[in-house]
Amino acid sequence: MSHSAVAQDTEHAGFVEMQRLAYAGAQAVAATLEPGVTERQAARRLRDWLHDHGVQDWFHTPFAWFGDRTAFRNFRTPLQFFPSNRRLEDGMPFILDCAPVRDTYVADIGYAGRIGDNPVHDQLMTDLAEYRTLILEQVRQRRPLREIYVEVDALITRQGYDNRHQVYPGRVIAHQVARVHSRLPQAIVAGFGVRALQTLLGDLLVERLHHRSPLWADGKISQHAPTPGLWAVEPHIAFRGVGVKFEEMLVVTEDDAYWLDDAVPHVQRWRGTT
Repeated sequence: MSHSAVAQDTEHAGFVEMQRLAYAGAQAVAATLEPGVTERQAARRLRDWLHDHGVQDWFHTPFAWFGDRTAFRNFRTPLQFFPSNRRLEDGMPFILDCAPVRDTYVADIGYAGRIGDNPVHDQLMTDLAEYRTLILEQVRQRRPLREIYVEVDALITRQGYDNRHQVYPGRVIAHQVARVHSRLPQAIVAGFGVRALQTLLGDLLVERLHHRSPLWADGKISQHAPTPGLWAVEPHIAFRGVGVKFEEMLVVTEDDAYWLDDAVPHVQRWRGTT
């Protein structure tokens, strides 16, 4: 039995289901995209689709980035991450990103695609596969998270691309994921669900006591072996104004690691099954 199959039969089954639902929503909305659609319209379509399929809350509401915004071109403030009135054009790349919550289970996914032909996007997507392999191998070797981040940077340099996950708040390439348990009323503040944020902040306080962080970046606080649990991992690369990424959950145990589920769109693409 594969690790992914094991994950579906154990306590991770709810996370597998949520991740598949989130990706199904992204694919469904991607199929509706056409020239003239704005980022805000795409994000609203994804939010509505997920609500219609039982999503009750959010770690963060859906994002959509079109064109050179997929590469975070000239992003300098957090507000620039939110969906804009940028309209999709033929040949443009896009990224859909969402983090829904249902029955306390969370998913956080990123889905990259294009409208029409875009050879740069296609090459980036092909090269992105190497990051999934590298990250898993390095985590299995129990290398410090900070050093794995540096290895990812080195691969980006070798491929001749730009590191765009370093533009995310905190320069994070990943963050821990846990079931959402909170008595706070459901509310969204600046695109983030307050109940999921409370869970993350609680994890942050606990991890800081152990001189660790639930946020994986290139700072000193990430100079420790991979912490057991679930991590939403999102390497993001770009070239000539085109950005691509995947985001999916990685399971880390005391002595091993494996991707939560191999039935994700980017892996199926690399295997030629889609």
